[in-house]
Amino acid sequence: MRVHSGKHLGRAAAGVISTAIFVWPALGAAIAAPVPDFSGQWGRNVFNFEALPAGPHPVTNLRRVGEDAGRPIVIGDPVPLVGDYTNAILKPEAAAVVKQKGDFSAAGHDFPDPSNQCALYSPPYLFTIQLGMQMLQAKDQIVILYTQDNQVRRVHLNERHPAKLTPSATGHSVGHYEGDTLVVDTVGIKLEPFTMVDRFGTPQSEAMHVVERYRLIDAAQAREAQERQEKTNGGFTGSPYDTGYGKGLQVQVTVEDPKVFTTPWSANVTYRHVVRPWQESVCAENNTDVLHQGFEHVPTADKPDF
Repeated sequence: MRVHSGKHLGRAAAGVISTAIFVWPALGAAIAAPVPDFSGQWGRNVFNFEALPAGPHPVTNLRRVGEDAGRPIVIGDPVPLVGDYTNAILKPEAAAVVKQKGDFSAAGHDFPDPSNQCALYSPPYLFTIQLGMQMLQAKDQIVILYTQDNQVRRVHLNERHPAKLTPSATGHSVGHYEGDTLVVDTVGIKLEPFTMVDRFGTPQSEAMHVVERYRLIDAAQAREAQERQEKTNGGFTGSPYDTGYGKGLQVQVTVEDPKVFTTPWSANVTYRHVVRPWQESVCAENNTDVLHQGFEHVPTADKPDF
């Protein structure tokens, strides 16, 4: 039997230790959570936020009331946008604005909003009205395309908001992955003439802070969430769902604006995979009275020019 010298044993042990140190990073990389794949087109057939089972909830339509097994059901016309100005999340000044707009809508008029005024949709308003979207995931950013008016957002990955931030219509969004969830943080939303939180005209301030959490859920769970939302808000046809796709996409949106709301609140937006061509949707600049409600009139001269 051959007996190794201490010198040789030292080299062997060193080799083992060296190998162990070399292997561990590779093993760590192998078990790291993969980046979730949000590719493809996502759609839904209903507007507005989905209230969570508990906690503060978003403003809802007073014209759609009733309950079925403890859940609200569709009663009445969904078109008048009569927001619930008694919702406890609203500060008095915000509640007054919601009531004023609700009264105007109930009288048969459409109040100006980013959609009918061809303006950019800022968060959180965009989640209440955009029905289709697609996410392009890259190393340093995510580009989100929305079907209505072909609007675009950019989320900067693994960055911080700049110390001196210039507000913009859609705000400054930064994101990072937490396991199977994409977290997007948005601040710096510029107040444009028609900027609002939701389709009921809830106002917002320059202090608006929105956090979005995107995650894939089971397709059946997504279908149930959408069907429940269609019951409470009134859905319509338009999104041919990919019934063979095994996942849905759910976004939990948390809204904080201490100048408007008494407390932060959260809601969901649920999408299902859809199969359809990307349709061009154009909202022309200066098309400021698309429903002929008298928002603006074409300028006319007091007297003929010639």
